[in-house]
Amino acid sequence: MTSRQRLNAALGCRNEGRPPVWIMRQAGRYLPEYRALKQRHGFLEMVKTPELAVEVSLQPLKRFELDAAIVFSDILVIPEAMGQPYHFRDKGGIQMEYALESEACLDKLDSGCAADRLSYVGDALKLLRSELGDSRGLLGFCGSPWTLACYMIDGGSAPGFPKTRSLASGNPVLFAKLMEKLTRELADYVRMQAASGIDALQVFDSWHGLCPPDKVRDWSLRWIDEVIEAVSGEVPVILYAKTPKDRVNLLAGCKAQGISLDHECDLREARETFPQPFALQGNLDPALMETSPTQVEETARNLLLSMNGDPGHVLNLGHGIRPQGKIECVQALVETARSFRSEDS
Repeated sequence: MTSRQRLNAALGCRNEGRPPVWIMRQAGRYLPEYRALKQRHGFLEMVKTPELAVEVSLQPLKRFELDAAIVFSDILVIPEAMGQPYHFRDKGGIQMEYALESEACLDKLDSGCAADRLSYVGDALKLLRSELGDSRGLLGFCGSPWTLACYMIDGGSAPGFPKTRSLASGNPVLFAKLMEKLTRELADYVRMQAASGIDALQVFDSWHGLCPPDKVRDWSLRWIDEVIEAVSGEVPVILYAKTPKDRVNLLAGCKAQGISLDHECDLREARETFPQPFALQGNLDPALMETSPTQVEETARNLLLSMNGDPGHVLNLGHGIRPQGKIECVQALVETARSFRSEDS
């Protein structure tokens, strides 16, 4: 089976004349059952306990007829496994235990062992694969080297991540040393996820837009491509790179099998930049999930009609569902997608 066929299978494309649907961050604080579980267990405890991660991963599938389960985890498990722990700030945002302020800090990071320390993710995936059988896809994910570096160098969430941009431009040798380490660890991590039963993997380059246009390749895409090349033939990859709509074309040369775009981009126009066989995922505004079922149905149907007959379209939000999302709106989105039939079906 080709990577394209595997990606289609993973995304639920079964010639039903409708796009597959899942929702980024489909498990989370908008679900009362998630909030109830989190009252008893902290976020990182749920991530690191396979049985709890599976329970959270399956919560949205018990409510909605989604086409795939997304493993409950976090992109920052990689730096933690390398020796740079993190926690959540009381007022929101990420705080790393320390920032990578020097080459000595970088040298302290463990190499070649992150995947072993993340065996709890593999265990959760194996349990999920067993629960799902062949009826639904199973998706893994990881952060991109650039996005992880932003948190690691700045020491946590920071507007514009100035320390990271300064290091990348002012000390490219040290920056490349970190990126090489991250890329190797991520490749091993993705291989472990592939061996644990995932059908496809999404790379989140959430801070892609912070790269200057002339540095997009050197700071971000080069390293993502190295991860993808390292797992070529093992698992198909979708890239989510949050970037201004006038810079979407800069993603065209990447090695991913699919591209995920946020709601600022026109998906039909993007198809001209990413012709078949690219899968194209997106891209409803997450705020839509905070409106009404009627508005969700109308907006989602308009997007589906604009992509009518496109066999590579995966219906999704342009970013993760927010805590204030309404269950009835999520239900309306899923029902609209599942009842849609293209004119070519």
